[in-house]
Amino acid sequence: MSEVTKLPTHFRLLAAFKAIGPYVREELCKDGYYWFDCLSVCIDDKKAPEKREFWGWWMELTTTESGFKVQYHVGMYNQAGDWVNKEPPEKDVAEIIRTRDDFEKKLHKMLEERFAQTISAVE
Repeated sequence: MSEVTKLPTHFRLLAAFKAIGPYVREELCKDGYYWFDCLSVCIDDKKAPEKREFWGWWMELTTTESGFKVQYHVGMYNQAGDWVNKEPPEKDVAEIIRTRDDFEKKLHKMLEERFAQTISAVE
């Protein structure tokens, strides 16, 4: 059986998501729901690593009958380890978009090549 014809089970998807890079948060995932994030820009790199906060993005990917739906968010990852919906400074937006777009290209390619699946955005 070829790789493309395999149905994407939860564990097969997790393994494929991990192979793309360090974006998937496995502890927040469950069957049919997958959570990813990226700490794109350090807000103050003079702080000790455990006290740093970041601008970045997070994404929720859900399965549908016809593939996947994705919803992106942008904000701040705080010291407590939580994402906060907060508008980043204009100077950091380009880097956040670049990291998100890079990940999105890898994700689309992997889902199409390995599982013949597509992604649609949530309106």
